[in-house]
Amino acid sequence: MEVSCQCGAVAFETPLPAPKAIYICHCTECRRQSGSAFGISAMFPRPQLGDEIMSKMNTWVRQTQSGLLMTCFFCKTCGSRVWHERNGKELVSIKGGLIKGLDLGNAVHIWTKEAITPIADGAQQVEGEPDD
Repeated sequence: MEVSCQCGAVAFETPLPAPKAIYICHCTECRRQSGSAFGISAMFPRPQLGDEIMSKMNTWVRQTQSGLLMTCFFCKTCGSRVWHERNGKELVSIKGGLIKGLDLGNAVHIWTKEAITPIADGAQQVEGEPDD
């Protein structure tokens, strides 16, 4: 799947043809990061990118609610969050809005206890953080 930040400086293909999981996250941190009512995360193995693309990103590290450290990668030019990864976790979260053709049909809503927008009846939901 094609990934591109807003300005196009950071662009690459996902390491798999489809994500392992898709989350629509309603936590406060994702709302702040996205500037919206939720964030969308597509879970993939960490992309193996060359030095040229990596040099176009900066990182910021923060602690998660569960106590893990999260490294956030974003474009130096436009500031788009590209992905984040948590220490000790196999998968990274590529930001859904950057992935061309991402299908949200099987997305799971997480951190629903912090949601500020209604969630459709019948949608898969987890009140807090998912297991992976």
